Amino acid sequence: MTPPDASHNRWSDLDRPPLNATALRRGLLRPDALWASLEVVESTGSTNTDLAERARAGAAAEGTVLVAEEQTAGRGRLERSWTAPPRSGLFFSVYLEPGDIPVERWGWVPLLAGVAAATGLAKSAGVDMSLKWPNDLLVSVEGEERKTGGILGEFAGDGIVVGLGINVSLRADELPAPTAGSLALAGAVSTDRETLLRAVLRSVEHWYGAWKAADGDAAASGLQAAYAAGCATLDRTVRAELPGGASLVGEAVAIDGDGRLVLSTEDGLQQPVSAGDIVHLRGAAGGLT
Repeated sequence: MTPPDASHNRWSDLDRPPLNATALRRGLLRPDALWASLEVVESTGSTNTDLAERARAGAAAEGTVLVAEEQTAGRGRLERSWTAPPRSGLFFSVYLEPGDIPVERWGWVPLLAGVAAATGLAKSAGVDMSLKWPNDLLVSVEGEERKTGGILGEFAGDGIVVGLGINVSLRADELPAPTAGSLALAGAVSTDRETLLRAVLRSVEHWYGAWKAADGDAAASGLQAAYAAGCATLDRTVRAELPGGASLVGEAVAIDGDGRLVLSTEDGLQQPVSAGDIVHLRGAAGGLT
């Protein structure tokens, strides 16, 4: 009898057990909760792509959560790829319908997810987290800032799909780039993915509820202040690589009411940046605990 291919065995890496979907549903799906359904799939190209397709077809209710043990075509910002070994991280997307909140305020939802993920992971993993604008999750590995997660939002159907990819147990020899990190390499007290996922989703529920209660007002809900407090980009000299190939250098001085990064340039102007890649050039990092 030929043994099964270990690469397709859910228990092939005992340090990376599969998620228990039943237990996750039991802990997260309640009549009064935001989360309406939760599905765990073994492998998919991209949870964001899958969930966005469902939303456009009217087949996703608000509070739908789609989790993959492995993504083969995960997408980051600017259509960058995001891949990692099976069960080495959290790869999931959620569908939210802000409803009557003015659509110009919906841009805060991915930033909200960043605050929620950072606070949830800081508590459950015991690791100091910070945010690189607009939506990278940073940890410290051997004194260096490393990206351990990313967030991608896209409009779909009557709402917005927000995807999160978080490196949990990635080992040094598995890192996709020298600038990458993982919760394990940052000294996490727990790398139990069910514990971490529950913490992040409960944190998203908290912040989303507060933001909706304030009619999407990031200042009134406390979201703007929370993002600024945890943003490692602020108080640093940065280079913003803008769409179209232009760039702008300045000190990151604020997150404005629209979620834009405000740069103070050498000519004394304060320039808001709504999209682009940010390169940290120098300065002190902030922390979110």
